[in-house]
Amino acid sequence: MAKRERVVRMSVEQPLWRALTGYRVLTMVYAVLLFVFGRSGYERPWVAVGYLAVLCCWTLATLPKVANAVGCTRRFLVADLTVALVGILLTPLADAHAQSVDGPTLPSIWTAGSVLAYAIKGGWRWAGVASSLVAVANIVERGQPSRDTFHNVLLVWVASIAIGYVVEVARASERTLARALEIEAATRERERLARDIHDSVLQVLAMVQRRGTALGGEAAELGRMAGEQEIALRTLVAGGLSRPSLVSEDESEGAVVRVVEEDDDPSCGAPDAPADLRVLLAPRAGARVTLSEPGAPVLLPPAAARELAAAVGAALDNVRVHAGEDAHAWILIEDWPDEVIVTVRDDGPGIPEGRLAQAEGEGRMGVALSIRGRLRDLGGTAELISVPGQGTEVELKVPRGKAGEK
Repeated sequence: MAKRERVVRMSVEQPLWRALTGYRVLTMVYAVLLFVFGRSGYERPWVAVGYLAVLCCWTLATLPKVANAVGCTRRFLVADLTVALVGILLTPLADAHAQSVDGPTLPSIWTAGSVLAYAIKGGWRWAGVASSLVAVANIVERGQPSRDTFHNVLLVWVASIAIGYVVEVARASERTLARALEIEAATRERERLARDIHDSVLQVLAMVQRRGTALGGEAAELGRMAGEQEIALRTLVAGGLSRPSLVSEDESEGAVVRVVEEDDDPSCGAPDAPADLRVLLAPRAGARVTLSEPGAPVLLPPAAARELAAAVGAALDNVRVHAGEDAHAWILIEDWPDEVIVTVRDDGPGIPEGRLAQAEGEGRMGVALSIRGRLRDLGGTAELISVPGQGTEVELKVPRGKAGEK
């Protein structure tokens, strides 16, 4: 399976990282000023001085770490939160009255920056874990927490989770927008290629097919091959049969990674994902089989789509066996709100009256089992209309409400 990856950087996250960088610097200065103006109340000011020195060095040295999602690794987040928790727990050691007075802790509101980093990096779940640890540290530091303590703890907890949730919603919106832009660009490119190919390659192939058929002999074989390539190329240019790209998020890189998977089986995909009937029937088209389908995907449950495609294959097998190799067949797909109808028509000699009943009596159950049996299992019907000398038409109907019950 071949894979191509294209990384699209999240534009919505970068302003948040810049805001977090500024917040950390400003709150670091605020924590230092709180100590400077209130240093007379500290019994052990050297503890506060030592911690604040470490805090300033850590904040300034780690500014590149909070500049984007790539630098903000899990190891850094753990270390950063540890610095905040240690500062909270050291507050009673520097100020013996901190437990009896609702004063600020040593890191003060700088602690919220550590929690916000978790929210931006990992969403609301990471934010919930980090804010819970900060809450426990504050309650332990206070000893007997007051109403204001619980109020501050709850405020940090709710705010961080809310920001984490907003970040996750923004990421989902970014992925949706990127997918829409990709589809729009692919559609424009497909239309441009279709115009160019129609004006050149397809016309040449059609001319080769007509001239080769008229000349006969080896030229007729070349004409037949040119006709097959023309149909295959028209199917490719028509588009809509390519599998959608799978979008995933690589949080460690702070980006959306778009992986387009290509394999030999166009029908494979997620086990429960609806299957596009057009994709399953496209390989049936050829020089003598014309496929007409809607411009939009015809989605059915995977099992129903496979069974319906198999019934169409059985009908085409009957055309080759009974109408001859030179017979032409036409497949028409109709997508209605309540059912999907596939019609297979050929220009063969038709089926004589009573021939189907005779075949079933002789044990040849191709139409009875391969076609009608499959449609019956899907809750649908198979109608066969044949007029001697005017070909045969098989109409397969699958109701949407019953297609997934098989």
